[in-house]
Amino acid sequence: MADVERLKELAAGLSIPKIRRHIFLCSDQTKPKCCAKEAGLEAWEYLKRRIAELGLSDGVYRTKANCLRICEQGPIAVVYPEGVWYHSVSPEVLERIIQEHLIGGRVVEDFVFARGPLTAAGETACPTIEGAES
Repeated sequence: MADVERLKELAAGLSIPKIRRHIFLCSDQTKPKCCAKEAGLEAWEYLKRRIAELGLSDGVYRTKANCLRICEQGPIAVVYPEGVWYHSVSPEVLERIIQEHLIGGRVVEDFVFARGPLTAAGETACPTIEGAES
């Protein structure tokens, strides 16, 4: 059985209990499809650097995903808990997402193509696709 107390210490050291938002970025794919491998890696390095420079690591978590299964117009990113999906996430677009969404709490509508917010226990969420009819 795992030493759960040790895991709790590690989580606290990474500020996991304080996370307000979590951004996943499709980068460094095994088989690049949504964008060139170099573009994905450039976006990832930019995201890591800016989150550190801005001192956001204690409230914003970042994860490099191998693939988010949207294999067009990448790099693709998703921000939780809002569940906002972004396309064409270049360093310039990432800067807007960082400033406007991660810090300011305002979604960067210009690059949104879907939403699937997390909900409280017992609630259900119905993801929406931008531009799709209900």
